[in-house]
Amino acid sequence: MPRLWGDSDTEVSDPMINRLRFAWRRRMRRNHSSRIAVTVAIPVVLGLVIGVVIAINGRSTVTDLGDAALGAAASASPSASPSVAASGSSTGTTTASTNVNCDIIVPANPLTARGLATPYQLTGTNGQTPAQSGCEMSNAVNLGAFVQATILNPATGKLYVYDPLVITKGTTPAVAPVVPTLPSGAIVTIDFGFNGTDLFQVGATANALSSGNCVNGTPGSIFGQVSFCNGINFFNAAFRDEREGKLVVPSEGTSSKIVASAGTLGSGQNCPETRNFDMVDQDPSDNVTTFYLFDPATGQTAQDTASNTANIPGSSLLANGSDNTLLDAFMDPLFGCTPFEAPDLANNNVPTSSQAMDELLSAAHQPTVAALVPENDEMVLNNNGQFDAAKTNLYREEIGQAPISAQNNKTSSPAMFCQNMVDIQTPFLAANQALLSTGQSPVPSVGDNLFTFLANRLSMSFTNLSCDTFGLTNPVTVTLDGSGAATAATFNTAKQTATNTGTTPAMPGSGTPGAPPRTGRTHHRVMDPSGM
Repeated sequence: MPRLWGDSDTEVSDPMINRLRFAWRRRMRRNHSSRIAVTVAIPVVLGLVIGVVIAINGRSTVTDLGDAALGAAASASPSASPSVAASGSSTGTTTASTNVNCDIIVPANPLTARGLATPYQLTGTNGQTPAQSGCEMSNAVNLGAFVQATILNPATGKLYVYDPLVITKGTTPAVAPVVPTLPSGAIVTIDFGFNGTDLFQVGATANALSSGNCVNGTPGSIFGQVSFCNGINFFNAAFRDEREGKLVVPSEGTSSKIVASAGTLGSGQNCPETRNFDMVDQDPSDNVTTFYLFDPATGQTAQDTASNTANIPGSSLLANGSDNTLLDAFMDPLFGCTPFEAPDLANNNVPTSSQAMDELLSAAHQPTVAALVPENDEMVLNNNGQFDAAKTNLYREEIGQAPISAQNNKTSSPAMFCQNMVDIQTPFLAANQALLSTGQSPVPSVGDNLFTFLANRLSMSFTNLSCDTFGLTNPVTVTLDGSGAATAATFNTAKQTATNTGTTPAMPGSGTPGAPPRTGRTHHRVMDPSGM
């Protein structure tokens, strides 16, 4: 299981919590700044999922370290991604201090053992170098990229996890990645996460992306921080193995610590999952649970293994924050729950979780009122800020979720997602305030404990999804300290009913009256919320 975060000045009971510190960065909707107006009690922090920097006990916090020490130049000659038209690339002049987009060079044959062990390379878009663009793993808090593979043996139903390494282009790994031993006929899914705005997949060879069934979005309109390789094939095979009894997904478990509330709508004291409205935000199931080691003396990265930790003194951990990290590393331990885990092929088979495994768990025990990726999730809007059913369905398929249908629109249409998030999560947080207040905050600048963090996150999600368009009212009022962190929160737990459920709302920046036109791939970033 991923290690957790602890304030360097505070000792907590779980020793793993003392290992990590997250500094989350979110982005606001593309060109949607003029639409936002919130009360003083609610932070003006909008956007999608987070990026992270992590500090370990006895290690320095990774900040912007400037140019990393360079090793031998990588020999790969990247080719343009066939999954995204050239017009989808970022345009205009950027500098390392203003750039928010990067390219990630995907190695040849990415679904093979050799491809998994070949480092992915982070670099600038439009021919910019890492130094020119800031696309360096030394700048992971802003522009770090992370990769995670989940592997299925279709003959036995056994699962494995392997985190391919990302390096700054022009450097070499601090330690060569472990070459995993894959089962015969292995089916691999690869998930990408990014701490900036848009991460563009680029093939190291002409057929690298096609051979990996890599998906960056729809032509000319990428998802943004996340992308995938071979997810559809992986989940189809995994679900088939479940039907045949080969793959047995464990129960999500129950917790006597959870206070059931009317808003749980049947989940009661079941441990939370990624499709539960108890814990979702505006962009469900995004980013990965991958961690890397970073050597500040050389600017090099390495896989996060026990051996590498021992052999790279003074190293720090880098991570990509996500809903999955929030669930696996913060909420589950507090509730006494355990994530779905499998052997880590890079780290002597130590059990670990992954984004794909969280989705398998949720799919096997999906609540009646399920939170699937909604069409008003910023990652699946089209470039005009409008709903895009094809893009939404593609995203869902890559993480094992059902495509849009009349049935699941009863819970996850834009309007119903907003309504259920308000009506289910609000009473859940209120009922569990006492326990959540004892939990560590992933981001003290957002909330001073896990409760205030989650409350602030819910408030932000309401705004980001334009839930007010559906006649709903933000149910959260947060109290902020002088630095803008939430220190208290109150809720209106009255049940609400969405209106305009059959219409497309005017999303911020969609070209509707009063909204700025969207042009190219211009994005704006703001201060952190949680995207978790």
